[in-house]
Amino acid sequence: MKTMEKLQALRGEMRKKNLSAYIVPTEDFHCSEYVGDYFKAREYLSGFTGSAGTLLVMQERALLWTDGRYFLQAEDQLTGSGIELMKSGQPEVPTLPEFLGEHLGKGAVVGFDGRTVTGAFVEELKEKTAAKQVTFYGKRDLVDRIWENRPPMSAEPVWELEISYAGLSREEKLARVRQEMEKAGADALLVTALDETAWLLNLRGGDVKHTPVFLAYMLITKRRALLCAQKSAFSENICNELAKAGVTLLPYESIEDMAASLPTGQRILVDEKRVSYRLLKAIAKGVEKMNQPSPIALLKAVKSEREITHIRSVHVKDGVAVTRFIHWLKSHVGEEEITEISAASKLEDFRAQMDGYLGASFDSIMAYGAHGAIVHYEATPETDAAMQKKSFCLADTGGHYSEGTTDITRTIALGELTAKEKRAYTLVLKGHLRLGAAKFLEGVCGQNLDVLARQPLWEEGLDYNHGTGHGVGYLLSVHEGPQNFRWRMNDGVHCVPLEEGMVLSNEPGLYLAGQFGIRHENLVLVRKGEKTDYGQFMYLEPLTMVPFDKDAIDVNLLTKREIGLLNDYHTKVYETLAPHFTGEELVWLGEATAAV
Repeated sequence: MKTMEKLQALRGEMRKKNLSAYIVPTEDFHCSEYVGDYFKAREYLSGFTGSAGTLLVMQERALLWTDGRYFLQAEDQLTGSGIELMKSGQPEVPTLPEFLGEHLGKGAVVGFDGRTVTGAFVEELKEKTAAKQVTFYGKRDLVDRIWENRPPMSAEPVWELEISYAGLSREEKLARVRQEMEKAGADALLVTALDETAWLLNLRGGDVKHTPVFLAYMLITKRRALLCAQKSAFSENICNELAKAGVTLLPYESIEDMAASLPTGQRILVDEKRVSYRLLKAIAKGVEKMNQPSPIALLKAVKSEREITHIRSVHVKDGVAVTRFIHWLKSHVGEEEITEISAASKLEDFRAQMDGYLGASFDSIMAYGAHGAIVHYEATPETDAAMQKKSFCLADTGGHYSEGTTDITRTIALGELTAKEKRAYTLVLKGHLRLGAAKFLEGVCGQNLDVLARQPLWEEGLDYNHGTGHGVGYLLSVHEGPQNFRWRMNDGVHCVPLEEGMVLSNEPGLYLAGQFGIRHENLVLVRKGEKTDYGQFMYLEPLTMVPFDKDAIDVNLLTKREIGLLNDYHTKVYETLAPHFTGEELVWLGEATAAV
């Protein structure tokens, strides 16, 4: 079926339930950013493949909300679908709840799969539609009724991350979680985030592409740890090891029954922004819900000393692979046919030569020329552009290794550049260097520092429509919270102080539609610096070890301090990578990192 036919089929199911509107989010039952094929209902209906977006289907209209990373992609993919694009965060663009509050009739019924929307989202819907006396129907997945040949729910084998990599045993992690529960005065903790369960139990899986997690819930009390997961994914040995740690394995679908069986008078810690509406409703009456973030998120974000040691080493491996790729691309473009897809494959080959490489940490963004202006572009056979000896290749890629996860963007000059291209490249680089050199007091949040990366662009009346940085997990999700660099303080978003051991990306950009895109990304580690009478100072240690492209820099735009920062970084890159190169590659590395 084509998009319009799918929407009409869904409207038929909506009429059977007397629904005025039906909401289809991107998320799975765990509020995951990336989801398995079974859960891609929004993509199935709309044809939009971005990782963020919510579809609203009404009898006469269909609309899709997505953020600035995907405006260009969504405009292209929604063409001819009959679905209107709603650009989230833009002036005079209402949120989905606000839109419903304005356009629904009195007494309307709004439907959704209650397992894929959060309790907080439904509360916002109730607030914005209260004047219309709207009611909600969350019992059925209506898309399932029209989705022919829907992929099955994944149940890939679960595997153990050895303690030599994890740093702490699952028993030690459970003890730390229970300590946090006790501090909060909670009797129980409901864990729905897949990366939190994987981190806590030192287990990894394959139920989400590029994110080594497995479908599971956990209910942790002072004495019990219940793991609700697909038993077929667990080996007998892992089941035995879990039992030794006091973890009981139960069927995946039993989580609602477990929540309903909690004793009256207990207090359960839940994050209503991460827990589904249906699961929240299943919690036994008489149990007090403590709505706050899971303590596991912060415990996971602060890497252990052993994890940090591995993370530093993995960035040497990744640096060798990516630097080798940049040398290959710059020396071969124009001499042989290289397309976006073939270039991404070549980089994957270089990474695959590294010991401990397990696979990509996300779908590669290999974008030539104008495609670079599409923030989360992914080449397809239909869009696969051949690279020429001009303009830029924006390469945003990453890998999972036994020692951790990487994420790097380099914008590569493929030939002679215009003054405009060099100016854009250099303005973004100035912001990247300034943020990377930040020195700040303990207790500062990423929101306090974001301006450092944007200031050179803001001074020119320019900006980029995405956050400047996100946390990165340890052989988990390449996008990890709660730490970040961003200036927007949306409702309910808390300022999270940057703590020693957190890993974040530093990735400002500039995107000129139809022309080119620039992004510079390193991963950085939050470290403690000097302590003075004014307090404990912190700084950011660069983890990524790959040169920036000096062929694209207008040195006249850099201050003396910025030149020093760039030269210092390139000196470190050379010292780190040189032992791994010989011959022509080593000569090129020396030239690429020589002082400007």
